[in-house]
Amino acid sequence: MDDSLVLKKRGYTLGISLGEGSYAKVKSAYSERLKTNVAIKIINRSKAPADFLEKFLPRELEILASLNHRNIVKTFEIFETSEGKVYMIMELGVQGDLLEFIKFRGALPEDFTRKLFKQLSLAIQFAHDLDVVHRDLKCENLLLDKDFNLKVSDFGFARRINYDDAGQMILSKTFCGSAAYAAPEVLQGLPYNAKVYDVWSMGVVLFIMLCGSMPYDDSNIKKMLKIQKEHRVDFPRSKTVPTECKDLMYRMLNPDVAQRIEIDDILEHVWVQSKSKSHDGSKRREDGPSSEAACSKKERKGESSKHPHGNENKKGEKVEVEAELGPKLSVEVYISTLCPLCRDCSSHKSP
Repeated sequence: MDDSLVLKKRGYTLGISLGEGSYAKVKSAYSERLKTNVAIKIINRSKAPADFLEKFLPRELEILASLNHRNIVKTFEIFETSEGKVYMIMELGVQGDLLEFIKFRGALPEDFTRKLFKQLSLAIQFAHDLDVVHRDLKCENLLLDKDFNLKVSDFGFARRINYDDAGQMILSKTFCGSAAYAAPEVLQGLPYNAKVYDVWSMGVVLFIMLCGSMPYDDSNIKKMLKIQKEHRVDFPRSKTVPTECKDLMYRMLNPDVAQRIEIDDILEHVWVQSKSKSHDGSKRREDGPSSEAACSKKERKGESSKHPHGNENKKGEKVEVEAELGPKLSVEVYISTLCPLCRDCSSHKSP
């Protein structure tokens, strides 16, 4: 049965396509019951690879049902048809994802960055307390709602931490995520503590928010690994990054897993706990960007909030679309180039 008919019977009116891969697609829809727009992820079991069906999908469905936090994308309903299609009804990030927002706007103000980063930290602390690890934290998977609050999405690589009989954490062995956000232990193929891997990825996200660029250039993995293992974090000279924030990033991007800061300590860090600063005596906004920066979707000419290729390649294998900003890539450069999400895409052009 056609997707629109299946969903119409359950009170959903399909809207535009937000992304499509070889075995999954995401569409917007209006929910009669919720009286709001939602995102619907549709997975076709007949086209999906075996490892996805046997391992990743069951984990994602179980984890999504257990996560209820204001900074994690809500899952309203999950159902499956006799034809082997899975429908996941989720909260819609109406302002798009963090990557496209930064590409459009550039580096974010410190107070707004602090607000978003604290929301991310609270979401990950909540998940980690339930022994759930994300393993794919990146700007594309962080959505913004209508009030520019951050929502963690895409738990396709998430899993629950397991422990042995002695109570010791069983380390993960599967490479997950995108190279630009991956911790050195993961890039080296070592068994890893997935909780501190999430922390490393959060450090990369924080750097991007404040600097508008990537901390590492993953075009040469061997060179990138060398820089990471030397504990080098090179901040752009054109950006003023507070000393306290630099300290936090150094702790998050520590190649020594035993020394890397943990999520509870991140939330207690002096920079995260700092109050908003106002240099002109007026109240500073923390709830979102300026009106000029916070352009509407109409002003962006309807650019979708998700890459049309989704997270699957043509062979149906789950891979990560590399959407790096590049070490020095500015908003102006982004606008004049091919789509940086796939480098060659006719259906996802620059704005």
